Amino acid sequence: MSQVDGNYTRVSEFFIVGFPSLQPQYFHIVAWFFFFLYVTTVVGNLLLVLVFALEQSLQKPMYIVMVSLALSDIGFATVSLPKLIARYWWNDGSLGFHTCLFQQHMIHYFGSLTSLILLTMALDRYLAICFPLRYPMLMTNQTMTGLILICWVLAHTFPSISTIDLTLMVFCGPNQIIQVFCDHLSLSALVCGDGMQQMSAAFAGAMFILYVPLAFIVFSYICIIISILRMASGQGRTKTFSTCATQGCILSIYYIPRFFVYSTPFIPNLKMTPDKRIATTLIYSLFPPLINPFIYCLRTNEIKKIIRVWIKKQTGITPTENNQIVDVTISH
Repeated sequence: MSQVDGNYTRVSEFFIVGFPSLQPQYFHIVAWFFFFLYVTTVVGNLLLVLVFALEQSLQKPMYIVMVSLALSDIGFATVSLPKLIARYWWNDGSLGFHTCLFQQHMIHYFGSLTSLILLTMALDRYLAICFPLRYPMLMTNQTMTGLILICWVLAHTFPSISTIDLTLMVFCGPNQIIQVFCDHLSLSALVCGDGMQQMSAAFAGAMFILYVPLAFIVFSYICIIISILRMASGQGRTKTFSTCATQGCILSIYYIPRFFVYSTPFIPNLKMTPDKRIATTLIYSLFPPLINPFIYCLRTNEIKKIIRVWIKKQTGITPTENNQIVDVTISH
């Protein structure tokens, strides 16, 4: 029993339940699935970081923001998945009180950070395509590094508020979290008394940090499309629209399901079973980090050429003139 501001909480640890309806005979299959997901996510994003570190030609604003997104994705996967894997592999779903609060802080931190990085990426592409002549002066490596550092610091704001809020709450009853990790929504449901006020504050913060950047991202995409329609050739328009459509799908997966999960407690007619809510959470939490390296990086001509040169060097084939790394104005 520990004291919190004169009140007492009888909860010293929480237990991650995961999918309530999942039968024990499927636990190992689910554990292997999430293990494969974790390894693939980390390896794919680390590959991008490695390429960026070794190739000086990639050390420019667009790739600085891509590496930041990769590091954020690695962080989120590392915070969320190992305990989930342990839950289904060894039935070890227990987390100490403060460990659970730390996990929920980092879960929301990396979610906020990703949203801010996507905003910065949209700003970079907006300037590069809509103001190509002024872009080298507006967006230097130093400018982009400064913006990324601001994102990494600013992303702590709303998670810190919710974490401090939770430390002041009293947990004196159930300690089972019907979720795959500790998050504010699940923890607020376990607070003694009415936790709706805490949930409302967290909902407002989440909507701000997620959908203010989304508003600018949509605005930048509209401006980019208008600019391409005016300036590019037919082949260029097709390629750009294809890239925008792919990235738009990823953004939709990242932002839209979040709205329904966070809104469920506040919209009477919007009902989700625990299993559906958890599945939706996993889709928007784990799917984008898994495929971001392919969407944002491996489809980029510059990186593909670098990887081809690496492969030919390893196989003893000397790169020909056509395989030299060249810069492109619009890389994706």
